[in-house]
Amino acid sequence: MPSRAARAGKTTAVTNRALVLGSGGITGVAWELGLLAGLAAQGLDLAGADLVVGTSAGALAGAQLTSGTSLAELYEAQIAPDGVDVSAGMSRALVARYALAFLLPGTRRRARIRMGRVSRAGPDLPEAERTAVIGAWLPSHEWPSQRLLITAVDANSGEFTAFDSASGATLIGAVSASCAVPGVWPPVRISGRLWMDGGMRSAANADLAAGCERIVVLAPIWQGLGLMAGAVRQCRRLARRGRRAVALVVPDEAARAAIGPNLLDSSRRAPAAQAGYAQAEAAAASVAAVWAGYQRQLA
Repeated sequence: MPSRAARAGKTTAVTNRALVLGSGGITGVAWELGLLAGLAAQGLDLAGADLVVGTSAGALAGAQLTSGTSLAELYEAQIAPDGVDVSAGMSRALVARYALAFLLPGTRRRARIRMGRVSRAGPDLPEAERTAVIGAWLPSHEWPSQRLLITAVDANSGEFTAFDSASGATLIGAVSASCAVPGVWPPVRISGRLWMDGGMRSAANADLAAGCERIVVLAPIWQGLGLMAGAVRQCRRLARRGRRAVALVVPDEAARAAIGPNLLDSSRRAPAAQAGYAQAEAAAASVAAVWAGYQRQLA
């Protein structure tokens, strides 16, 4: 099971640089990996982060990033058919249930419990089929030596956690849990408990990087919803606490158009990745100021 610090939504390790990868569906994975590949082409390789935090789409992107596979290869995989694309959508009724869960009065944990009901009542998917899909997307099925936190929420209690290599969860299991979008994909059983999408606490969970001095947050979804904290607010709080440098990158206008209205539409994967790669040129200066220090001179 996750450590006490992880269950509390905290990391006790004091590290220098953190990369936070937020949720955003299939197109979010593509945009994040495209942006990271584009930044690497600009001379900014964020793959060497001391800490990588992944939520939902960011969990999938983070597991790929820390696999040892080059960013160029990961980017090429996003713009080429891979034979395991899974498309889904969210009905108006499901969107309304999300809104009610987070806009009704109560605590944040209560909102997550409401979303847990949605998750448990969602469509079924055989575990073997789900594992095969996630496994096909991951270059490695082993936890990296690099510090990787993958977020999830207990679908019964609303408890938030961050799985890591010491948690007892397999990498495929942790990523599957973090990607278990309520009402779209079923919760994942780990150590006897049902876990759903870590984005049900926050779309980014950027506060898990509080122990780091330099933090870059890539957030396909950057706004909050009622009781759900957004990436913008979390980044502002991080920047106010101590001597931290924080850079938040969200999809620009071209990327938003490429991603489209349905974040779970796999047909938009290649355009989203290409838009992320193109956006890297404009984002490089702000990322370099945080990642490589304010004196960094881009090539």
